[in-house]
Amino acid sequence: MDGERENTWTIQKSIETYQIRGWGHPYFTINEAGHVEVIPDPERPQFGIDLFEFVNDLEARGVDLPILIRFSDILKDRIKRINECFAKAIVEYEYKGTYRGVFPTKVNQQRHLIEEVVEFGAAWRVGLEVGSKPELLIALAAEQEPGGLVICNGYKDQKYIETALLAQRFDKTVIIVLERIEELEFVFRAQKKTGIRPCLGVRAKLSSKGSGRWSGSIGDRAKFGLTAAEIVEVVDRLAEHDMLDCLQLLHYHAGSQISSIITIKNAIREASNIYVELYKMGANLKYLDVGGGLAVDYDGSKTDFHASKNYNIQEYAYDIVAAIAEACNRVNVPHPIIISESGRAIAAHQSVLIFEVVGKNEVQPGIPTDPGPNSHRILQQLYETYIGVHPKNVQESYHDAMQSKEEAESLFNFGYISLRERAQAEKLFWACCKRILEASKKLKRVPEEVSQLERLMAAIYYGNFSIFQSIPDSWAIDQLFPIMPIHRLNEEPSVRTTLADLTCDSDGKIDHFIDIEDVKHVLPVHPLSEGERYFMGIFLNGAYQEILGDLHNLFGDTNAVHVRLDEKGGYEIVHFVKGDEIREVLSYVEYEPNIMVDRVRRQAERARRQGLITSDQFKLLMKHYEESLGSYTYLTSDE
Repeated sequence: MDGERENTWTIQKSIETYQIRGWGHPYFTINEAGHVEVIPDPERPQFGIDLFEFVNDLEARGVDLPILIRFSDILKDRIKRINECFAKAIVEYEYKGTYRGVFPTKVNQQRHLIEEVVEFGAAWRVGLEVGSKPELLIALAAEQEPGGLVICNGYKDQKYIETALLAQRFDKTVIIVLERIEELEFVFRAQKKTGIRPCLGVRAKLSSKGSGRWSGSIGDRAKFGLTAAEIVEVVDRLAEHDMLDCLQLLHYHAGSQISSIITIKNAIREASNIYVELYKMGANLKYLDVGGGLAVDYDGSKTDFHASKNYNIQEYAYDIVAAIAEACNRVNVPHPIIISESGRAIAAHQSVLIFEVVGKNEVQPGIPTDPGPNSHRILQQLYETYIGVHPKNVQESYHDAMQSKEEAESLFNFGYISLRERAQAEKLFWACCKRILEASKKLKRVPEEVSQLERLMAAIYYGNFSIFQSIPDSWAIDQLFPIMPIHRLNEEPSVRTTLADLTCDSDGKIDHFIDIEDVKHVLPVHPLSEGERYFMGIFLNGAYQEILGDLHNLFGDTNAVHVRLDEKGGYEIVHFVKGDEIREVLSYVEYEPNIMVDRVRRQAERARRQGLITSDQFKLLMKHYEESLGSYTYLTSDE
């Protein structure tokens, strides 16, 4: 049924409406069928995957929505792009050192993804960064090849440091980065206990100003890192223990999602100077770790707006390499190995959440009729306002309609009009609003309060997913993600909506969407059609969202698939990760499903003995109860 509706809408208009060319290039576009198409490998653009058809294929295989789709080839391409950009910058600036990227495991610790990072990063010798003891254990198990690199950040206790020290005996480089001055004493004790000299780094608190939501990652009051005085103390204490040669890395972190290249330039300039000063003080420095911060252009505007960035990967690499080379050349210090921890820029694009719209709530006032001369004065006033709306008086009409509505509510509260009359007044008010909104579209400049009507009158589309599980940053920090239908894109999206999830939480909604250097509060979508399903996608959500997700209302992990292109351009599903069943999420909160079944059965038996429930009803209840325990936590198509 897709594409059969006659309309003058074009695919190009959908491309512009959803800004897919800005945030999606080169991985996402819209094909001639009006479906979102994924280009997993930009070097083979002729091999695309029709996302709508792919979802239907998954459902035919028994994979229920919502589905998280991870495109492995996109992950591979992101790793390749970053490494190639640094390689080009190294040649451009005649840099004598090399580049080693590491993937921060905190961004997405899912086993299959980490394994793919290691697999795809092997050609570039990509390492892993860890920020906790559990992540260290992941990294040590994942890095199997000789020559691996593990950067150990975060708070550390004695066992964390001892484990990292012992892992240095593997055929890989494990660097312990001192985040707090207290950790130095742990290192001394671990070195004495194990007899292994550590490979150390220090994280510097830069004085450069940060930008964006994570600007607090940098500066004097940053959570992690050592001040200049503390770094000098580390150097002196290491020298006292004849261990200054152990200090091999300088690290800093200027924040996540740095939208402005100026922040990056200022940070690397300061860090480069600290590096050369430490080298001159006798430290055996070999690495300069520039941390994370490489941003993702979520809204496609290519600006310094917090959901975008005003630079590309190549410019980022040029500025990093040039600043380090300049600082080192100035005082004749050897060029270090450059390390970056670009997690968001690697993982965000490869993941798409697909969900189905399962219901709606719309303001449908209809076309009102004259309430007549015998009706209440308020109803007559509202109808007169409705009849009199035209572009030149939209603001006055809005004020009149609001005044009449408020008066109707007051009259009802004091018992002067009936509930039926109040309901009629509400319908007339919304009819006025709809007409005012339509008339305002003919104006070049719309009064601000009238412009709010679009948001006020927006529909609510209910999606079969949980915001708290799948895109918690949308709720927690108002993170913007590209959201759009994945089909019917050759039709005009004539409905303006917000989105609500399945949870019973009033915060389980999305009412902020990408716009050019701004946020809009409604999303253009298509009207729902009887008997047709409507699928939507949330894009660029592969960084942080999966691991930050929670079990609000006990909605668990979604079904997930890893898909790769084969040599002939077709696709293959290389991993299927089954979403949580109800029995699994119940066990997380200490319920025992077998005991639950027994308790329900005993209550049902008591009700049957008392004649409150028939044998057939008893049987059906227990069947539903036991089957539900083994079912998906989300709605399924047979429901």
